[in-house]
Amino acid sequence: MAFNRRAYFEDAENTPSNVDIKAPIGEIIAQRYSRRGFLKGMGYGGLGVAAIGAMNPLSAAIAAEGEASDRFGFDEIAHGVDTTHHVAAGHDADILIRWGDPLFAGAPAFNPHNQSADAQEQQFGYNNDYVGFVPLEGRFDHGLLVVNHEYTNEELMFPGLPGPQDEHDFTGITREMVEIEKAAHGLSVVEVKREGGKWHYVRDSRYNRRITPRSTAMTLSGPVAGHQRVRTSADAEGRRVIGTLNNCAGGTTPWGTILTCEENFHGYFLGDAEFHPEKDKLARYGVPGMSYAWGRFDSRFDIGQEPNEPNRFGWVVEIDPLDPTSTPIKRTALGRFKHEGAASVLTEDGRLAVYMGDDQRFDYVYKFVSRDVVDRADPAANRELLDHGTLYVARFDEDGTVTWLPLVHGEGPLTAENGFASQADVLIDTRLAADALGATPMDRPEDIEANPETGEVYVMLTNNDKRTGEQVDAVNPRGDNVFGHVLEIVTEGRHTATQNRWEVLVKCGDPARGEVGAMWNPATSENGWFASPDNCAVDARGRLWVTTDQGGNWPKSGTADGVWAMETQGERRGTGKMFFRVPVGAEMCGPCFTPDDTTLFVAVQHPAADGAEDFDGHQGRSSFETPATRWPDFEDGMPPRPSVVAITRQGGGVIG
Repeated sequence: MAFNRRAYFEDAENTPSNVDIKAPIGEIIAQRYSRRGFLKGMGYGGLGVAAIGAMNPLSAAIAAEGEASDRFGFDEIAHGVDTTHHVAAGHDADILIRWGDPLFAGAPAFNPHNQSADAQEQQFGYNNDYVGFVPLEGRFDHGLLVVNHEYTNEELMFPGLPGPQDEHDFTGITREMVEIEKAAHGLSVVEVKREGGKWHYVRDSRYNRRITPRSTAMTLSGPVAGHQRVRTSADAEGRRVIGTLNNCAGGTTPWGTILTCEENFHGYFLGDAEFHPEKDKLARYGVPGMSYAWGRFDSRFDIGQEPNEPNRFGWVVEIDPLDPTSTPIKRTALGRFKHEGAASVLTEDGRLAVYMGDDQRFDYVYKFVSRDVVDRADPAANRELLDHGTLYVARFDEDGTVTWLPLVHGEGPLTAENGFASQADVLIDTRLAADALGATPMDRPEDIEANPETGEVYVMLTNNDKRTGEQVDAVNPRGDNVFGHVLEIVTEGRHTATQNRWEVLVKCGDPARGEVGAMWNPATSENGWFASPDNCAVDARGRLWVTTDQGGNWPKSGTADGVWAMETQGERRGTGKMFFRVPVGAEMCGPCFTPDDTTLFVAVQHPAADGAEDFDGHQGRSSFETPATRWPDFEDGMPPRPSVVAITRQGGGVIG
């Protein structure tokens, strides 16, 4: 079977490892639409309650009102797929930094035909995902970007490979290629400035830094640090790890550090799990995934040689971007799973809550609440704050309540008799502990963001076509859920509470197709609906923006991924509006606003990778020599390059 790096990770996220899916909460008689009561889908997908496109009188009045209550003042763009990007009129979308751009004075210029690992460690990495902005000297036109580099697409990075690799074959992959891949992973910290209305990066800034799984030492902290299950031949004390892997989304703490999240770490390990001492535990995480050849050249990634190495990945890592000499820290108190994001919000009593999703079908939603209060006047006082607190997993009930179940050793089934000898075991095996507590299996929980203005928490549930009709429940209301939905947790500002409420904000997909079962405000236009919500951001005005990741499914929707504005309040609640669109084969990642909302940074990941064989005008899958697009350079011989884009309003002012 033809093998594509992006397709591999997409399949891994789509294939559940949670084999003990609980029975449905109960037969769904009436689905929850909105606490405001007016939100009706235009297509009901077999519910038999309304004809497609029907509106009640109130819905008709809302649609007729049109833009009167629109919080987003832009003319939306149209659905479509082509080789370049598009942004709403009145805005500019400029390439800020690309894969291979040099970060340091002595770094070589990018030459895709003559790459080296040493050069790549001095250049901007590959497949930019999460973007965080840290102001310098309190300025919103000058700061640091912290950017995750999630994974690499060998078939688009390297010339001369024999087409997309056969699965687990690795034909043509050399040691030097593996070292380049390692150097292209991790993170980049880069200083950026806005001058003359345009953003640029500062090549030789003292803040610039590359963090990679090839060379960057990190420490383990919290309950797992020093535990025998994280000790290796190179680290007999179990406290020092080289690098971070598959960094997807993230978050920013109130004291200015960045939380970067390790997601599909399983794919980097080779070996035979049959005789591994933790065979069943590895299986729950998909280890060994065997999608990279790294284990052929580096014993760390061969579970036969280093059986504990997988336990050292799957964590949230805290990084201080203002100190390029600082050591990143893996905060084990936040649990080990396939982290998509880590959204921080101050609680009602001044502590910190961190909301997180585990990005795999039928996995869970989590939150961590710190033991101690955040010291906003002294950032250094928060250095150990994320090492102490309580990790919870969510159970969503049919009556619209969400109960947060504590993952604490000795409570309930989390005992030595059930395989959890300590809190370290609970955290290393977070998924198994959540299974034991009866958490609710979800439709691929990806990014989660809290709205500090309203207290509401938005959960992006990307899709789940493995959910059958018998497994439908109130919070996951569709079987064969190809297009995903957005969930809203209503906290009323009580982030420390062990019980909140939940509602489905929208069910994604084209509402004009009744069989899809989409649910949108009828004011949503033919371009305002989207599919497969992935990342999101809440701007300083409390407005929600959603980015999408359809993977190879974009031909089913007929449109590329992008950024949509999303109404969450008032009469237009549940209305989408299309703002930005990526080139063919790309995923839309990392939406990040400057604090004054005058710039939106977005990350365009793996252009030309997804679904290229279905793109008109392109034959077969993309490769280095024949990509579906050469965005953003559009130069012969130059491959497509993942890039960060800076979106600004022409003439200045607030985005959207």
